[in-house]
Amino acid sequence: MCAKKVTVLVVGAGARGEIYSRYALEHPDRMQVVAVAEPRNSYRQQFVEQHQIADSHVFTDWQDAAQRPRMADVVLICTQDNMHKAPAVAFAELGYHILLEKPIAPTPEDCETIIDAVKRNNVLLAVAHVLRYTRYTQKLKALLNDGVIGDILSMQHLEPVGYWHQAHSFVRGNWRNEAQSSFMLLQKSCHDLDWIRYIMGDNCRQVSSFGSLSHFVPENQPTGAADRCLDCQVEAACPWSASKIYLGDNHKCTPHFRRVLTADPTEENVRQALRDGPYGRCVYRCDNDVVDHQVVNFRFAHQQTVTFTMTAFTKMEDRQTRLFGTRGYLEGNGKTIRVFDFLTDSETVHTVDEIPDGTQTQMGGHGGGDYYLMDKFIHAVMAGDQSLILSGPDESLESHLMVFAAERARKENRLIDL
Repeated sequence: MCAKKVTVLVVGAGARGEIYSRYALEHPDRMQVVAVAEPRNSYRQQFVEQHQIADSHVFTDWQDAAQRPRMADVVLICTQDNMHKAPAVAFAELGYHILLEKPIAPTPEDCETIIDAVKRNNVLLAVAHVLRYTRYTQKLKALLNDGVIGDILSMQHLEPVGYWHQAHSFVRGNWRNEAQSSFMLLQKSCHDLDWIRYIMGDNCRQVSSFGSLSHFVPENQPTGAADRCLDCQVEAACPWSASKIYLGDNHKCTPHFRRVLTADPTEENVRQALRDGPYGRCVYRCDNDVVDHQVVNFRFAHQQTVTFTMTAFTKMEDRQTRLFGTRGYLEGNGKTIRVFDFLTDSETVHTVDEIPDGTQTQMGGHGGGDYYLMDKFIHAVMAGDQSLILSGPDESLESHLMVFAAERARKENRLIDL
């Protein structure tokens, strides 16, 4: 138990590490970032200045931090997917409580190794399944627990990746190539499969899946297109144009995504990043190999069925869910929940604010899940109580095994038993 504020070491001060660490700036009485390990100079320096970290606790390599005696209560591990296992095990052995960015790791074996290290060393673990923590999810879960649609028999769940988000992250960006990160369903939708498991409240028994990389391939490059958008004569007619996504007053991406290109995302710096870096490449001329659409079917322990669709070919919007029960039908979209009652033929609408009035935060990402994840985790560390964390070791491992089974089903074109 921490009687005072929780001290934190951040491993990986990129997008996720920076966002989660904002909690310390908003609640300095609860959390203080005291150390960082980040190899990129510009991102590391910005982070050090933001949190006023002493020089003695600034590292370019997490291994240097792990060789020191424990310097904080908690470590936030926000490295790339295939760089989770070694730091997670090392810091668990040192006694750090861990917040681990999802996915746990790219293989079932590595996931199991991390979970074993956490449990063996009796440290708290929160996997960053932020969708569990939103006020929308908690309201939906409460309604289902109250029996508003009776017993759940089936679910449809859509993950609308978003057209420019797919181009940014999964065609041009860090998660485009399975060997360099992990497969698409794990990196993008372990969120969703974990959420499905949480909502269904039951064990998954069988999985099948279909999907492929269909559009973002060389043979679909338009005639006359260049290998970089800034050099392209036909980019004005291309919805995937990097110029449209990143440049000008009406660019598509959010500041959070733009900062991935450069630590100082001025128009000039972004244009230079498109000229020299991976984000300026034609989407049909990248080294991407992850799928751009996938469907997964699940059968749960009591014969409930779930269909899950992940697709690039949508606008940027919230996930959409339909739940079919013995007494009613429910639709949700991250903000609004509509419940139709079969007995009375009436509909009740529930609207949920992502962040309620009176709560000031710059952590509104994932429907407020970023903020509430950190809030729950820090309070769990202060209380020494794993039960305050909604995504603990065993259930997080279980939902990850669902993801691995689904990918096996897709690649082997068969039904997989869990």
